[in-house]
Amino acid sequence: MKYLPTEAENTLFKAILSLQSLNECQNFLRDLLTEAELKEFANRWKVAQLLAKKIDYKKIEKETGMSSTTIARISKWLIGGTGGYQLAIKKLNK
Repeated sequence: MKYLPTEAENTLFKAILSLQSLNECQNFLRDLLTEAELKEFANRWKVAQLLAKKIDYKKIEKETGMSSTTIARISKWLIGGTGGYQLAIKKLNK
């Protein structure tokens, strides 16, 4: 899928890339996002990791509390998105 980020989005991405530690990243994202947004992003990331391990939707629903619709949407991006999920999963599994 073709994605063209805006200038504002690129500035955000550069800010994230400038962070040099887990603590810096935690602090930045906690200031940027509400607790609910942060939990939502963390759950989406967890779903992507579980899908990459071929875990069944029902088990993922039970473990994360995410709906099957959201899990399917994440699966769509995991398989046919821009490759971001796949790249991050691969890098973390090294």
